[in-house]
Amino acid sequence: MTAAGTGQGFGAVSWWGFSPALDFQQKCLTVSMEHLNISENNIPDFNILMVGEGGDSRHLLKTISQARRWPCRRISFYVVENNLELIGRHLLFLALALEPPDKMGLQEKSELYLELHGNSLIRSQTAAYLQEKAQFLIKCITNLDYFQCRLPAVDVSALKFKERDQLEAIFKFWRNPDLKIFQMDKMWDLRNRQYLGTRYDSRKGAYDWDLSMKLHDRGAFVIGRNEYFKWREKGVAFEIREGIYDIPNKSIASGLLLRHKGEKIPARGYWGDIVTGPYIAFGIESEEKSLLETRNGIHVKSAQDISQYNITALFHELVNGSCYTLPSSPEHSSQANICEVIEEEEEGSSLNNMRENKEETQTEESQSQAKGGGSNSEYDFFPLDNVRVHFLPVNCIQDLHKKMKFERFFNVTYFSCSMVQHVTPKLKLISAPKATLIVELARFMLDLKKEQIEGFADRVAEMAKEAGYVPFGTVDGMKDTFARFELKEGC
Repeated sequence: MTAAGTGQGFGAVSWWGFSPALDFQQKCLTVSMEHLNISENNIPDFNILMVGEGGDSRHLLKTISQARRWPCRRISFYVVENNLELIGRHLLFLALALEPPDKMGLQEKSELYLELHGNSLIRSQTAAYLQEKAQFLIKCITNLDYFQCRLPAVDVSALKFKERDQLEAIFKFWRNPDLKIFQMDKMWDLRNRQYLGTRYDSRKGAYDWDLSMKLHDRGAFVIGRNEYFKWREKGVAFEIREGIYDIPNKSIASGLLLRHKGEKIPARGYWGDIVTGPYIAFGIESEEKSLLETRNGIHVKSAQDISQYNITALFHELVNGSCYTLPSSPEHSSQANICEVIEEEEEGSSLNNMRENKEETQTEESQSQAKGGGSNSEYDFFPLDNVRVHFLPVNCIQDLHKKMKFERFFNVTYFSCSMVQHVTPKLKLISAPKATLIVELARFMLDLKKEQIEGFADRVAEMAKEAGYVPFGTVDGMKDTFARFELKEGC
């Protein structure tokens, strides 16, 4: 540890990615799409291996939501993470995204996602939803038949029994209403103190340096000073509603082995990013270009505004199959505001009713379960056509080539910058002919210097070459967020 601090602000667990969300059908090379296998019903199979997406499900959600923009394909995701808590977050966000429109409005869904995605502290309503979904996921992970019935598009059968047991324990921790078992505000401040070291007392100057000389210099101009400082100080990135954000977000808690007096001791805490922030995933790019406009050199909209629009657009397109557009006239804008107020009132009313009828509902559920039936509160999630999401065992990437099923199987393989060490020559054994390799670069990892970022991009190119891939275009580590490669002929 240096006098200035640890220099490890990105942490040990990637609760959010260091790159904007991708639609894999858009980023996949044309030649890879031309070599898709045709299934029995004459629909091309598009198989995607995701190694370390991070705990925000951004690539999953964007690819699924925009699937109807492209020719009909059967999309299969295979997700490998290095941490079970990340798999738990994926399951949470998939369940949230597939909430039916008659059960949850578009605005409420978007707000819940943003809070759970990027806030260390959340509102009581959001905490109640997390507890509710934790109970649901416990039932799913302990009964795969029930899981298949409720969320047929999601498959966790490949996980080991030990991993499912650990996921159950994670969900039980989420469900626990005791606030003292995860004191997020103290943990965030402790991480800040460890990271900044002697700079802690002048931390606002450090925040300003990271924002102006790093984030803005690397292209994230839209992230504003106020929102970034607020997140760096407390870990609260999205305050869309005027509410009280005081309940720890247990979905970003994880375990880590810490060395104490020569022995490794497991400790639960917050071990994620405290420097870059959750704005990169959805808050710096948008198809709605009006959100990126500037006046007098200042962005009109904040990264929070852009994130909210992008998530709202994805959830809208997922359900309706059409692109979401902003209201263009003041009249529409005022109507939208009225709708927001009404929806907020309805949300509060429904939550009050839920609390009042909690005991009655639990009694009905227990009676129903005693008879062997389902809960009266159960409902059908939004169905996904031609989409399947498979979760594979933790850190299994080096053994996939041993399974005949995955021989020359994946049309696209994605690696996050934290998992790039797994780009090895074994990769070509599980890659389909003319497959595409996409690697997240270190552009927005703020603790790395320019020379390190450029060196990282060069090393990625070398590793891809050793694995049988050739670069598609040129790569600039300081300007590009991803590097794309094509599998060579004959590999």
